[in-house]
Amino acid sequence: MPGNPVIKNIPPSPPPPATASPPAGQQTPAAQQTPAATPDATRLGRGLAALRIFVGVIFLANGLAKFLGIAQIKIGPYKANLIDRSAVKVILESEGKKAELPLVGRFINNVLLPNVGALGWLIAIFEVGVGLLLVLGLISRGAALLALFHGLGLAVLYFSSDRWLFEQPFDYVPAAILALVPSGLVWGLDGRLPLERARQGRWPF
Repeated sequence: MPGNPVIKNIPPSPPPPATASPPAGQQTPAAQQTPAATPDATRLGRGLAALRIFVGVIFLANGLAKFLGIAQIKIGPYKANLIDRSAVKVILESEGKKAELPLVGRFINNVLLPNVGALGWLIAIFEVGVGLLLVLGLISRGAALLALFHGLGLAVLYFSSDRWLFEQPFDYVPAAILALVPSGLVWGLDGRLPLERARQGRWPF
């Protein structure tokens, strides 16, 4: 129409370039700066406390079995055994014949077996004491270290017995873990003692 400016066809603007996605397995800078989730300290503490109590119950049960002469437990069809003082002698006699490590067989036959009566009571006192300390969470790491020595001693005793490969590590590996961490601060008495060293979880607590 006359008087109107001529409008020329203007080509549309090109679309903005698409943002390239990072290759698979490669994080963006923002994602790389995101800190990893840290474990809940309370849950970790409870897990270690549960392990401590479990190990303590094992020691306590075997120690009480020696004091009370309980060798077998029957609950309906369920049957299980504990190591009483008479079993200590049977085990030492059997392992003394199998021992292949230098001096172990001689030590069993010449030192332990002749004194097996007193040894049974000493083991009972040791197991009840360590078991109570672990269950109560009192001097937890010190008690766990004693449990570790006990487990390592059994590993030497059964060294040539052709047992299941992981049977003895079940004794000393949990004890080694508990000797390194202050598990008595949770569900235990170590955290309630009026001692700064105990509240800070320093060894032997």
